[in-house]
Amino acid sequence: KKLQEEFHMLQRLPMKGLSIIYEDTDILIADKPYNMLSQKAKEQDLSANEYLLGYLIRSGALSLETFGTFRPSVCNRLDRNTSGLVAAGCSLAGLQKLSAMFKDRSLHKYYLCVVSGSVKEKKRIEGFLKKDEKSNQVTISQKELPDSAPICTEYEPLMETESYTLLKVTLITGRTHQIRAHLASIGHPIVGDMKYGNQRVNEEAKRQYHIHSQMLHSWKLVFPQMEEPLAHLSGKSFTAPLPGEFQKVLGPLPEGVR
Repeated sequence: KKLQEEFHMLQRLPMKGLSIIYEDTDILIADKPYNMLSQKAKEQDLSANEYLLGYLIRSGALSLETFGTFRPSVCNRLDRNTSGLVAAGCSLAGLQKLSAMFKDRSLHKYYLCVVSGSVKEKKRIEGFLKKDEKSNQVTISQKELPDSAPICTEYEPLMETESYTLLKVTLITGRTHQIRAHLASIGHPIVGDMKYGNQRVNEEAKRQYHIHSQMLHSWKLVFPQMEEPLAHLSGKSFTAPLPGEFQKVLGPLPEGVR
């Protein structure tokens, strides 16, 4: 009975701004809006995972019978206030393969973000990241500290305005808050980032452009060569269009990133 109640509760959930980018019997890729959890942190939370389960139930892809033994799940966690691509495994094979690719980093992820200041050249930066579990905040250092982990971030400027730069970011390692903290540590915090950002920059962006969230977007996923059942996705790439806030702040965007 409890299972049925949960199934019918999920069935009634709206999409809440989530949009489907790609779907087959094994995987689903969706565009998550900011201010939405990827997966729930507490029992009562509603996250992209629950909204996507509701979508799969309504579309007939997930039956009550299957729901009792297997649940599709989002495999990559974006911060609540990061928008963009989340990928879910809809079958056991899809879930296992996707999870493995995110873990071994063979599924390439690219982000777009707006940072404060002028960035002129493509760079790969390294350092060490240490997480404080109590505050859920990280610190970046150039030297290895106890309990710190090595990090590597690559970025490339795509366009610049008087105050901001649009960066394409590639995570070489994938740690908690890595992009946000690493860019802030080199003096180019992400616009709208309340945890690692610059308060003056954020207040100006809020006043001038009504920016209320961090301007970090999970933009593109590129699949490696794969075997069945995901062989049909080999070499394919999927992108999530930039939220309207990016154009508000930057003006006309470069070809290929709209």
